[in-house]
Amino acid sequence: IDGAIAGAITFDDIIRPDAALTVRALRRLGVGHVVMATGDHPVVANSVGFAIDVDTVLAECTPEAKVEALHELRSRGITTMVGDGINDAPALATADVGVAMGARGATASSEAADVVLMVDRLQRLVDAIAIAQRSRRIALQSVLIGMGLSVAAMGGAALGLIVPIAGAILQEAIDVVAIANSLRALGDGVSARSRPRLSPELSERLRTEHEVLLPKLDSLRSAADELDEMDPHEAAAELEQIRSLLVDEILPHETEDERQIYPQLASLLGGDDPLAAMSRTHREIFHQVDLFNRLLTEMAHQGPEPGDVRDLRRLLYGLHAVLRLHFAQEEELYFSLDEDYVPHHLVRQASSGELVSRP
Repeated sequence: IDGAIAGAITFDDIIRPDAALTVRALRRLGVGHVVMATGDHPVVANSVGFAIDVDTVLAECTPEAKVEALHELRSRGITTMVGDGINDAPALATADVGVAMGARGATASSEAADVVLMVDRLQRLVDAIAIAQRSRRIALQSVLIGMGLSVAAMGGAALGLIVPIAGAILQEAIDVVAIANSLRALGDGVSARSRPRLSPELSERLRTEHEVLLPKLDSLRSAADELDEMDPHEAAAELEQIRSLLVDEILPHETEDERQIYPQLASLLGGDDPLAAMSRTHREIFHQVDLFNRLLTEMAHQGPEPGDVRDLRRLLYGLHAVLRLHFAQEEELYFSLDEDYVPHHLVRQASSGELVSRP
């Protein structure tokens, strides 16, 4: 305004926290090919596709292109389309099964779909498919049990082994057995008590800690980017701030996770050391922080020399990558144990002045 910057509009592509979990779960249920069709630019679309591990990415898709893609996919087998926008309505109507995200989706998509998920959770699609598969298995079992026993009873009656009155009573008993077996479909096959779940207090604590620490991780990359452009004294001051972040905040957080949080999670997950890979990442973080500390301790008082800058940048980039990956893995783990766990920074972005697109 009047030649001065007054503000900025930020566009950010936020991947749904349950997207990768849902894709993996769909594969376990037998879904052979997962396609992501989006109107986004190919660079953004491919980045998201790699992150959630889909088989094919179709970028810059118009509604007509999505319909054409579905026609081609239907020639290979049964298709299911999941969408929540007005532009998805034609594709939802074209697919063998159209699933609309009804919580935040457009009315047009809900009206065109065969199934409407009333909560904004992709994981509910997995639940629906699992319920459908289990119900179908139980129905087939009941049909085979009823028909098999009826045929056997008819054979016995034809041979004179069963008198008419006994045959009538036996047929009623067979019907009761088939119906009783079918009633198993009313359950979900898994006791709710057996499902691991974070306590609300622990979930809130983990979310709050990540909300505080996640934004600070970017300072590692920023420092690495600008390190060779700083004068030695400025670089030394910046590196001391990074060391303070690592030693006073990151390491205590990871140590507490390893000694207190992970044992609680392991008891929920069961098995023999289910978090071994996560603990191995902790050790790598501790190792890299120790290397960073030693470099700073051995560094000249007036600041880093050119040779030090190269090693410091390598360590800072490595720490940034490892920490971002580790936090993302923890976020996914926590979400799998508590569907109400949604990182605060995602909620804040979606509700602030930023314009957010959610693939």
